[in-house]
Amino acid sequence: MLNMKMMVAVILLSIISLPLFNKFLASRRQVADLLVTNGSIYTSDSSLPFADSMAVGNGRILGIGNYSSLEALAGYQTQYLNLEGRIVLPGFIDSHVHFLPAGLQMARVELRQADTKEKFIEIVKAAATNMEHGTWILGGGWNNDFWGGKLPMGTWIDDITENNPVWLSRMDGHMGLANSLALKIAGVTKKTEDPIGGTVVRNTGGEPTGLLIDSAMKLVLSCIPEVSKDDKREALDRASNLALKRGVTTVVDFGRYFPGASVELPWEDLTDVYRWADISGKLKIRVCLFFPMRTWSRLSCSLVVVCRVEQPGVTMKSYNYKTGRKLSQRIYLGGVKDFFDGSLGSSSALFYQAYAEEPHNYGLQVTNIDDLFNSTVSSDKSGLQVAIHAIGDRANGMILDLYNSVVATNGMRDRRFRIEHAQHLAPGAAAKFGQQHVVASVQPDHLLDDAESAIKKLGLDRAQEGSYMFKSILDGGAVLAFGSDWPVADINPLSSIKTAMKRIPPGWKNGWITSERISLPEALTAYTISAAEACFLDKDVGSLSVGKMADFVVLTVNSSESFAEHGSASIAATYVGGRRAYFQHI
Repeated sequence: MLNMKMMVAVILLSIISLPLFNKFLASRRQVADLLVTNGSIYTSDSSLPFADSMAVGNGRILGIGNYSSLEALAGYQTQYLNLEGRIVLPGFIDSHVHFLPAGLQMARVELRQADTKEKFIEIVKAAATNMEHGTWILGGGWNNDFWGGKLPMGTWIDDITENNPVWLSRMDGHMGLANSLALKIAGVTKKTEDPIGGTVVRNTGGEPTGLLIDSAMKLVLSCIPEVSKDDKREALDRASNLALKRGVTTVVDFGRYFPGASVELPWEDLTDVYRWADISGKLKIRVCLFFPMRTWSRLSCSLVVVCRVEQPGVTMKSYNYKTGRKLSQRIYLGGVKDFFDGSLGSSSALFYQAYAEEPHNYGLQVTNIDDLFNSTVSSDKSGLQVAIHAIGDRANGMILDLYNSVVATNGMRDRRFRIEHAQHLAPGAAAKFGQQHVVASVQPDHLLDDAESAIKKLGLDRAQEGSYMFKSILDGGAVLAFGSDWPVADINPLSSIKTAMKRIPPGWKNGWITSERISLPEALTAYTISAAEACFLDKDVGSLSVGKMADFVVLTVNSSESFAEHGSASIAATYVGGRRAYFQHI
């Protein structure tokens, strides 16, 4: 037996050592920074679709399930988030945005609300007031379908903008309006020939009206002064704040959104904007970047990216990376993208049959098919993911065939070819996406603008037969990834989810092609885990699974039945890496 002195010594030693011992034990196990409890958590993980609690540590998910199974992960510094029954979803992944252009557009002339010629002119006139002579008036978002379909002309605004060149893009980004001063600066005259893949719209006398379509837009765009780094950085901040407000935690950024966009700009955006923001701690969301197809050789090998950080106390750093890998916890390299046709709204999407009101117009093929095949083969051989813009049924059919030929040339592997938009498909084409393992990257809210336009431009039968075939693509076994194409449409996943479920355009009582409606779980999957799979990010994001990034959104509702029935809710909070990035007072 121990004598009294020894017993006292043991007791004192245990009292002194107990906190140290507990601290040692805590250091040997994972301790949650955040414990999310009392919620209705939809995980997008088929192995555990629902849970009521989630533990987060060091930006990742440590555990998910019921509270009793996770409470052992709590420590004395663990914070608690009581959801009070609210619904939690994985952070939304917007599969197709033009992020910096969207952020820039937020500070420019906004014409989305122009529903008459007079309103269009009024908005431009207000923007021109007090504008310094010679300064470009930039903006866009107009949709001529809102005022009956008549296309705008430069003469609408010439007398109110005589001292300022003007460029205003259509909402789809495939057509724009220049005033006479802008045309003069660009040297566009009656003698200007249409470039390959583009059209200079002319009046009956052959004079340019100010409208330029697809690659013809470069005639004016090349004359607009380049946006400064500071303006781009501010645009990134604006765009990020709105994305977080809408529950988007990851975006797939395709840079500029018209055929023939500047080759160099995306690389400058990477170094001067995204990497700068990342190093400075100002990058608020995750981004996956796609680059122009013609730059594939630059992406196919390791290269050094130097970010010039213009902040006191922060040194310049160099980074070596390879495509398909992380540049950091928030920046990923996606792959390469090209265009094959235009858009329905600009009557430049490529179809097998002519437009109903233009018997000689089948749309535009903006890229030579042989050149596109060779570029795709080379990009694919280098291990790059390829995404190609196709909207018309003929464009989609030709790209599906092109992808099939590339596979035959390069052999089978997990490549996840993508078609961006895939809006109009010929009979049998929807099934080919699944058969060929091609990702359909689509934007549900486009159908809200396109329903009436498609019927007018294609005829009722053609429009009904193959437009926005979400259900058919899913039934064929393909990966369906949702996005917005922002700034073409607003960045708003909850709106897009409702659109995919209901398919009711504004002013309509009934849905458009209701056989192509999908369920709430299918729509959520398209905005989460399928969107992650569509760009090889599924090991990090897309579902609330152990080991993945703790990116999630809290909805304002606590009734999954009501959400499923009506598809309506709003974002109460958005978390990126377990940290709250947006909060709405409830």
